[in-house]
Amino acid sequence: MELAGKVALVTGASRGIGRGIALGLAEAGASLVLTARDAKALDEIAGSIRANGGNALALAHDLREMNVAQAIVSRVAAEPGHLDILVNNAGTTKRGDFAALTDADWQDGFALKFFAHVRLARAAWPLLKARHGSLVTIGGTSGRKPTAGFTIGSSVNAACAALTKALADLGKRDGVQVNCIHPSLVDTDRQRGRIRAEMDRSGRPEAEVRAQFCREMGTTRFGTPQDVAALVGFIVSKRGSWLQGATIDLDGGEIPVL
Repeated sequence: MELAGKVALVTGASRGIGRGIALGLAEAGASLVLTARDAKALDEIAGSIRANGGNALALAHDLREMNVAQAIVSRVAAEPGHLDILVNNAGTTKRGDFAALTDADWQDGFALKFFAHVRLARAAWPLLKARHGSLVTIGGTSGRKPTAGFTIGSSVNAACAALTKALADLGKRDGVQVNCIHPSLVDTDRQRGRIRAEMDRSGRPEAEVRAQFCREMGTTRFGTPQDVAALVGFIVSKRGSWLQGATIDLDGGEIPVL
């Protein structure tokens, strides 16, 4: 999975899955352009990559804003000058009772995890086309197994998979590889917050709560950001070049259907 000479743009790179992907691609030799809303965290990860001999540029932006995607891509076109890999990872969506979720909740969920992906893919497409590059979108298994408690996330992740198929069809013409990953439970700050909330509510120890979450989801264990990073690294390498339009459930067996 040697990626020396490649430039990768990773959104939502300040923590969790995005941070893991950025570190994994840097370890494989890629130069990184990192974006997220948290400037301090971005600077820390970029500094870590540079301290280990890599190249990283941190661009703190809110991808919900209309003109941000084009601004990021214009900066990439100027420096480092080309783009080989785009990882659309940014975005979290609110859980809750369907009747209690507001229009603003829905608009925010789609703004960051769908429309931001659309805008960034559209802006970056000419650069990816010029390099026969790769676009990977990080969705989630709720897009394959919608639930009442996660109506926004389920809808957004399903939309991400549909967008992947459509762009992959365009990519066959333009020489751009497009794929999607649906991770299940990943051990991030967000999931740890849910674990702590259940521990406080139930009074049970962390190990029991984690085991309960895995049983309820039907997965063998919590995943790690490194698990997702390894799959991204494979997809964008020469070894994964035959993948086109795939949505891969990285889920420890959660999704029970074909």
